Amino acid sequence: MTFQHVPVLLQETLSGLNIQPEGIYVDGTVGGAGHACEIAKQLHGAGRLIGLDRDPDAVAVATQRLAPYPATVIHANYDEMAQVLQRLEIPAVDGILLDLGVSSHQLDTEERGFSYHTDAPLDMRMSQSGMSAADVVNTWSQEELTRILFAYGEESFARAIARNICQARQEQPITTTLQLAEIVKSSVPQRVRRAKNPCKQTFQAIRIAVNDEFGHLERALTAAFSCLKPGGRLAIITFHSLEDRMVKQQFAKWCQGCTCPPDFPKCVCGKVPQGKLVNRKPIVADAAELEENRRSRSAKLRVIERSAAIDESNR
Repeated sequence: MTFQHVPVLLQETLSGLNIQPEGIYVDGTVGGAGHACEIAKQLHGAGRLIGLDRDPDAVAVATQRLAPYPATVIHANYDEMAQVLQRLEIPAVDGILLDLGVSSHQLDTEERGFSYHTDAPLDMRMSQSGMSAADVVNTWSQEELTRILFAYGEESFARAIARNICQARQEQPITTTLQLAEIVKSSVPQRVRRAKNPCKQTFQAIRIAVNDEFGHLERALTAAFSCLKPGGRLAIITFHSLEDRMVKQQFAKWCQGCTCPPDFPKCVCGKVPQGKLVNRKPIVADAAELEENRRSRSAKLRVIERSAAIDESNR
């Protein structure tokens, strides 16, 4: 199986995680094991890497590529990491990486139906099971389609696209990526079509809905932070503004201390910061990486370190 994976922001991620040779680390989106192999290479003794992925293709490839290292790969979604670690009798870990979004393998494998550039079954399932993109496009109401195009794709022409999808499916089911792409193109003004391919935001929105990406991310953030040892670090790479906003806002909550009104003479809430930012601003790819890997263009890395002492009542 061909599974090309060029890890984005690799050195920045390794630095952010502050790898300890005998530490325990989780790669919650192991994919083609690009980041995971570089983490695992630095481990020895009691050091260990746990790789998770919801995609069976990724699990198979990562298992093979990580075989020479102290690593275990498990078929699971990253929001299940607390349960996975409990089964492995690992109470807490030194670092966790989440590399969000669709993988290069998923995008480049035509039959997976993620790309609007080639004709393929309208699928988009990262796990290769459950509800598909065809199910969403052919069964969801016009109102619901409009909502996800606005919310997940930030699509200005969401209403027109949703309306035309519903009209087209009355004549015949929409079953391929190019069918959907043509509907999207016909739903936007010519000036938009001339400027760029207008399908990106619609395909992104449907993919996010199919895979419940924001729901899994919200649960994974809580799970991941709870699995860190004091001083452990959580590194997250995002690829679009919506998921980056979720990460940024959650990190800010963990870093917030006292919430008493400013006119209180002393703190009565007792709240202390649960974490601290390793970098104040997100880390982005430098010019050299941008030249070598076009998929690094929208990547942002944020890293937070769990505080040494946390009031459990505030977790």
